Amino acid sequence: MRLELDPDRLLPADPDERRIARELHAAVVDAPIVSPHGHVDAAMIAEDAPFEDPADLLIVPDHYVLRLLHAHGVDLADLGRSPSSPADPRQIWRTFAERWHLFAGTPARLWLEDTLASVFGVREHPSAANADELFDTISAWIASPESRPRALFERFRIDVLATTDDPTADLDAHAELRADPTFAGRVLPTFRADRYFAPEAQGFTTALSELSSLTGIDCGSAAGMLRALETRRAHFRQLGATATDTGVVDAASLRMDLSEFERLHRAAVYGEITPTEAARYRAHMVWQSARMSSEDGLVMQLHPGVLRNHHRPTLDRFGPDTGHDLPLPTEFTRPLRDLLEDFGTNGRFRMVLFTVDETSFARDIAPLAGFYPSVYAGAPWWFLDTPAAIRRYREAVTDAAGFFKTSGFIDDTRAFLSIPARHDVSRRIDAGYLASLVVRGQLPEEEAHHIAQDLVSTIPRSVFRLD
Repeated sequence: MRLELDPDRLLPADPDERRIARELHAAVVDAPIVSPHGHVDAAMIAEDAPFEDPADLLIVPDHYVLRLLHAHGVDLADLGRSPSSPADPRQIWRTFAERWHLFAGTPARLWLEDTLASVFGVREHPSAANADELFDTISAWIASPESRPRALFERFRIDVLATTDDPTADLDAHAELRADPTFAGRVLPTFRADRYFAPEAQGFTTALSELSSLTGIDCGSAAGMLRALETRRAHFRQLGATATDTGVVDAASLRMDLSEFERLHRAAVYGEITPTEAARYRAHMVWQSARMSSEDGLVMQLHPGVLRNHHRPTLDRFGPDTGHDLPLPTEFTRPLRDLLEDFGTNGRFRMVLFTVDETSFARDIAPLAGFYPSVYAGAPWWFLDTPAAIRRYREAVTDAAGFFKTSGFIDDTRAFLSIPARHDVSRRIDAGYLASLVVRGQLPEEEAHHIAQDLVSTIPRSVFRLD
């Protein structure tokens, strides 16, 4: 089949709405990309080395692709995720191309179609018949100097790209990019301290040891660990960080005396902490993160409600980030009460709430953002970054919080080449939603144009303190 991108894709079917949506989208289609939450490796951009091959570029790192192929019986080892037995890249690509039909109707299909057509100039849908030809076409594209990461960074009009980094990460690539006068973009680290929120996890004491070695602060005590984390946050800020990122199983926050926290920390260090105590420890670490953000100004991103590594045999064989992190029902209003009582009206504190449970947008997140100056409704991400869910988010959140208490679009991806396509999907859906407000008489068309611009620039820059 011919691969042709419909210029009106994802725009409303109603003729009046479509006309206005076209104009709104046209006004922002080439706007610079602001990506304040993602997982691209800064070293890839700093080193500016050619990409490996089509499979490594588009399939192996993309858990959206991996999980759906795995759901149809493809072994992850055959998709390049086995550290002990590397798979042939061409065969990985063949496996993907033969199963292209499986992605029909998914957001991954939208992103892949856009990438294939707009980046590589491909004009046919992948299939068993053309798999080798497409592999060779993309391989030739990879060999071109114009296809290296820095050239693409400029071609994609990326203005700001945030990465995700452990507190003990050396951040050398970030320092190199900041010092390079030939690189005009901004690649910012994001402080992600999840390892220190899980005192029951097998690697907790190792994480404490690594943090102690790096900072010279004894993390055997809770007070020492908190000081060490604060030290690393300051280092991240020096290299341009404006935000932290926290992924926990629920949104619980808990105010706690230091003496009680020290008791729980000692129990964790000795491997004696109970599940109930571990949950209290984690909730207090969420509170402590808010306390630190209220002091140093780093924007706190919180995305609870994900059960990580649901299938232990897959985790043991292939490691994390292989498609079996799954969503859970999530509540925010009651769990965050301690935190918001203490910091919710603090002018320096800012929190962006994300969810994979879209029922919480209208029930919890929008009402919280509609009262607390510190709270912003994070964009749909993961499982919800579909056209329909993005539209439902706007409908659920706008009534209570409006546009200016939302985060701007979040691409949340490791798949570097998909960034423009993901942002374009959001811009098209937002254009359609704004057009519907214009047609219903809720919004003047001129104001809709201003808001369309704000959604892709002013809002994310302001929310994440990028300026």
